[in-house]
Amino acid sequence: MQAFNVLTAVAAPLTAANVDTDVIMPKQFLKGIDRNGLDKGVFFDLRFLTDGSPDPEFILNQPEWKSAKFLVVGPNFGCGSSREHAVWGLKQLGIRALIGTTFAGIFFDNCQRNGVLTVQLSPEQWSKVAEQVAQPQNNEITLDLPEQTISLHDGEQIDFNIDELSKLSLLNGLDAIGNTLRYSDDIRQFQQTHLQNNPWLA
Repeated sequence: MQAFNVLTAVAAPLTAANVDTDVIMPKQFLKGIDRNGLDKGVFFDLRFLTDGSPDPEFILNQPEWKSAKFLVVGPNFGCGSSREHAVWGLKQLGIRALIGTTFAGIFFDNCQRNGVLTVQLSPEQWSKVAEQVAQPQNNEITLDLPEQTISLHDGEQIDFNIDELSKLSLLNGLDAIGNTLRYSDDIRQFQQTHLQNNPWLA
């Protein structure tokens, strides 16, 4: 899993409420047997016109936000079905972090497991970020995970909270298996002791 530390990048505002996983990754992109090519499906019905050409009105197709690695998203982002493809696609598209007020529970967990940082702010903090990044001249921000801060283009700094396990996992690029393997010596010792005490299991 790709680690996250400190990153300065463009943030794009996608502030509609209740953007569900079918909008993020439409069902026709769930047919593959692997994860390849999911970046094409992300926001497909918003990014492309019916003739297949990019919709110039969509924020990620506009030159000022085309390179965005952060999305400033509306409340309850990622609601709907539990499809993990939505997170895989966002990651393939180059999205490293989502900044919002609330996220759907399963989607939030899928982000943590796949190395996409989800930053939860108060509505007041979120409004400041969204207002800044909606202006092309101010759309670059710095997200500092070790210090748990967002630095806006005008110099304002916003603090955010994150649970310790998620922070540790993201900083070290560890998925659930990687986190478990941090205790491999303890696990091995337990196995040996357990077999010694219960030799009939061998």
